Amino acid sequence: MHNEYKRWQADGVRNILNTRRVVVVSGARQTGKTTLSRQVIDNLEEYRSLDDSFMLDYALSDPKGFIFNNTGTMVIDEIQKAPKLIPEIKLVVDKDKRPGQFLLTGSANILTLPTISDSLAGRVKYIRLRPLTVGEIMGKKPSFFSRAYEKDFPAIISGYNKEYIINLAFRGGYPEAVAIDNIQQRRVWHNDFINTILMRDLKDIANIRRQNDLQSLVGILASWSSKFMELSQITSALSINKVTLDSYINTLVSMYMYEKVLPWLKTDYERVGRRSKFYATDTGIMASSLGWNPKEVIMNNDRSGKLIETFVFQELAAQVDMDYKYRLFQYRDRLDREIDFLIERDDGALLGIEVKAGHSVSKDDFKSQFWFQENIVKNNNPYIGIIVYSGDRTVPFAENMFAVPTAALWL
Repeated sequence: MHNEYKRWQADGVRNILNTRRVVVVSGARQTGKTTLSRQVIDNLEEYRSLDDSFMLDYALSDPKGFIFNNTGTMVIDEIQKAPKLIPEIKLVVDKDKRPGQFLLTGSANILTLPTISDSLAGRVKYIRLRPLTVGEIMGKKPSFFSRAYEKDFPAIISGYNKEYIINLAFRGGYPEAVAIDNIQQRRVWHNDFINTILMRDLKDIANIRRQNDLQSLVGILASWSSKFMELSQITSALSINKVTLDSYINTLVSMYMYEKVLPWLKTDYERVGRRSKFYATDTGIMASSLGWNPKEVIMNNDRSGKLIETFVFQELAAQVDMDYKYRLFQYRDRLDREIDFLIERDDGALLGIEVKAGHSVSKDDFKSQFWFQENIVKNNNPYIGIIVYSGDRTVPFAENMFAVPTAALWL
């Protein structure tokens, strides 16, 4: 049995249940939503999983009776399986204004599902639960952004070289997979997970006719992680049209297997790019679906760069989820000046983060960040530029420009 890690979101969910009538925790299957429910609610007497066929039949045949609850918080797991429950929950919480009535969890983003027509707007708080971060596994609290804006970086962090970071990325963040030390057995778990999603869970949210194409698409999309997708190449590879491809991609995004990072557009610079960047949401799943081997990835600059950038994205995105004063973007213009990640604080302060897989950094690696600082940043908003890399020392390259060990993300 794997360890039960304390999730960063637990305290936030507990606090929000004191003010909101409904809380929805969404995240991919096996990320630990049930564990989170146990950490938030002391008494789970009213826990109802729609993975249980009896409970699902009950919910579908008598939604009003299913949600009747006059004490405590009712937890309904895998809510996307019974969309009929949503309007009934809305009727209940419109009559009874007390907070903390329902904690709903789901393995798909119910805001994007065509089967669910009511968003519960004004009554609900939506929270994302991602796979485990390195900080959660180590029992550390998220602090990278506050330290970065204060330029309070550790001088030296030893023991986290490129090989170590790649091994962390191959492990991924699904709790059961984290507990498996043997890489081949872990790959079997990852591939079984993908098959379960495609063969069992998709039917709850989409009518996918070409299952083989979708299976192929999972690997193809993993190969585009950290890149700007060229849809024409994918449509040619699968012999499907763009409309079908878009629907397939959106389905996998709604199930939290992949994610798009929006461009930062708060500029009048006419050459700014407007395309989203694409990432796998778990590097363990990504590596397994591509059939990669850690030793080969270490020697391959393209693969190691792609894997480590995706890994850094996952760590950053989890910390953005924890504090609503931060938002995550990326920047690229038509002259190919690119900053992998831009963190915007609610006061307009910007933190630029680029990812380098290697153990050394030069001043030339900051070229895009220097240009952005001098030409794009306005209104005296502070800008701090960082390159996270596989070395062990924090190195200042100019005022507000630093090379920082990747491990600073969780230490």
